[in-house]
Amino acid sequence: MSDVCIYEVGPRDGLQNEPETVSTDAKRELIARLASAGLRRIEVTSFVSPKWIPQLADGDALAASLPDAPGVRYSALVPNEKGYQRFRAAGGASVAAVFLSASETHNRKNVNCSIAEQLERIRPVALRAGADGAGLRAYVSTVCGCPYEGAVAVSAVAELTKRLFDLGATEVSLGDTIGIGVPRQVRDLVRAVSVVAPLEHIALHLHDTYGRALANVDAGFEAGVRTFDSSLAGLGGCPYAPGASGNVATEDVVDLFERSGVATGVDLDALVDTSIWLEDAVLGRALPGRVYRAVRGLREREAQRAEG
Repeated sequence: MSDVCIYEVGPRDGLQNEPETVSTDAKRELIARLASAGLRRIEVTSFVSPKWIPQLADGDALAASLPDAPGVRYSALVPNEKGYQRFRAAGGASVAAVFLSASETHNRKNVNCSIAEQLERIRPVALRAGADGAGLRAYVSTVCGCPYEGAVAVSAVAELTKRLFDLGATEVSLGDTIGIGVPRQVRDLVRAVSVVAPLEHIALHLHDTYGRALANVDAGFEAGVRTFDSSLAGLGGCPYAPGASGNVATEDVVDLFERSGVATGVDLDALVDTSIWLEDAVLGRALPGRVYRAVRGLREREAQRAEG
C-alpha cells in the first residue's frame, strides 16, 4: 500500500536526452527492472517523429513488446493524432500523454505552433482516447518560469489546466521545466490549480537545476499533490529549454518520502541496483542522482573494507 504515486519517466524523458541510442533490449530490461522495484506507472517511450527524437525511434517495437507486469500501467508520449494512431497500433501502453507549454515562446520552440494551435492538435487525440477507453495524461511545461519569457502567471497555468480537463484529460502533470521554482511558488501554483481541478488528478514534474526539486516535492505534497514524476538516477532534461538539468531522481524522491513516513511501495535498494546496472552496463557514464551516488559509494567502500 502506498500513500503517494511515483510516476517513472526515465525510459522516455531520461533516455531521449542521451547522446547515444540505447538498444530496444536494454530499454525493455530497464522497464522490467523498474516494475520489479515496485513502480506501478512507467512512461516507456514516445511516438514523436524519430526525426526529432532519434533515441526513441524504436517506440513502436518497444511498446509492442513491453514486459508483462501485472498492476503496472505503461504510458507513452503522443504529439498529435498521427502519433496516437501509432500508439494504438503498437499496443502495450494504456495511457497516451500529450504535451504543451504555459508560455507561448517555449511552446513554439518545442512544437512549432502556438498554445491555441496545440490545444486543437490535442482535441482529436482526446476524443479518440475517450472513445477507446485509454487514459489521457497532459503535460504542461514551464509552469514556474520560461527560459525565453521569464515569469509565467499562475492564473495562466490554472486556466490551461482547466482547458485540458475540459478537453478530456484524465490527469495533468505540471512541469517546472527549467527547475527555477521555489516551495512557496509551488504551493501557490497547487492552490490555484485546485480551484479548477481535483488534486488527485494533478501531478508535479520537477527538475533539479538549482537543487530545489526535493524541497518543491515536499511543498507539493504538503499542498495536497500525491503524484510525482521522477527519473531513475536523475536522468533527463529538456532539449528545448537551455540550461535545464535532469529530472528529480526517483531514488531521491523515494528516500525523502519513506524517511518522512510516507509509503511509496518502491524498493530503494532495487532502484539503486537498477541505476548501477544502467550506469555500468548500458550508458557507461556517471549518473547524477544524489541518493544513488551516496548508496553506491557506501557499497563500494564496504566492499573495499571487506577485501582489505
